[in-house]
Amino acid sequence: MSLPELRSPDESLFDEDDEALYKQDRTVRSEPWDANAFGRRFRHEIARVEGGVRIHYVIGGSGPALVLLHGFPQHWREWRLIMPSMADAGYTVIAPDLRGFGESDKPLDGFDVRTVSEDIREVIRQLGQDRVDLAGHDVGASVAYAWAAAHPDEVRRLALMEALPAGLEPPSASVPMLQGKATWHLAFGSTPDVPEALLANRERVLVEYLFRHAYDPTTFSQAEIDAYVRPLAALGGIRGAFAHIRAMPQSAKHNRSLSARKLAMPVLAIGSAMSFGKHMEDGARQFAESVTGRVVGRCGHWISEERPVWLSQQMNAFFGKSSTQSEFAQGRGA
Repeated sequence: MSLPELRSPDESLFDEDDEALYKQDRTVRSEPWDANAFGRRFRHEIARVEGGVRIHYVIGGSGPALVLLHGFPQHWREWRLIMPSMADAGYTVIAPDLRGFGESDKPLDGFDVRTVSEDIREVIRQLGQDRVDLAGHDVGASVAYAWAAAHPDEVRRLALMEALPAGLEPPSASVPMLQGKATWHLAFGSTPDVPEALLANRERVLVEYLFRHAYDPTTFSQAEIDAYVRPLAALGGIRGAFAHIRAMPQSAKHNRSLSARKLAMPVLAIGSAMSFGKHMEDGARQFAESVTGRVVGRCGHWISEERPVWLSQQMNAFFGKSSTQSEFAQGRGA
């Protein structure tokens, strides 16, 4: 969930047709999101899992299950621009809020990846699904890995974006940097009580700072920033979000124990040219046998919202489905 050094994108990593595709991405994300249109295709639900913890999720479509796990400091909403496209491709799309985020409960413990992945597995079992295609971004990538490694028979394919699982960073990787400085938010979030005190009624400062590091600083409208600030400003919101960081040592220990056996299912490792880049593919090869790497240009850490058309195409291709741009435009509900 760390953000490596922001640097000028390597133009050699761009696809030949990336200029046209980037224009499509910019068009998609610049139009106001139509929540009513989206709501006609997807519904909000609540599931109770072990310990009575309530997990909020958004679901729509039909066919095999595709589970999308968000990152920090977001929630299910980060996937809103690609969910209709994936449903059009023939999936039941399920985007949960991890415990501590969004509309899910914010208990006092249970934020290690083993517990959080079990939350999501229980939701999927309650929906009658026994196998899934799985994608995770940032924090969600570590949770997705923990699920796939502990229960490989339940995950057909795995996509990891912009974060390597806690504890499985390659030995040769440099210390993640943010504008030439160590990723302060990990140390900050690991400190008990201080983030809650300093960010009380100032949650927007953190969200705006992080989102400002998109390739295009106008990617996130004020309305979208508001949508991410609201749950963080709710009771337990900041504590619940940073609890995932505070659990990283426990999560790292768990992931390392799982990594003794490499993943056998196909893995797609996606990095941004401004962030993880090819380190995603190189890192994934340390714990997976079959890895496809992709680097997305003109993009920061927030791939699903900065490059929704590009990501939709990559995911459809990797997960074995196909969707044209016209289908994406008709189905995105924005």
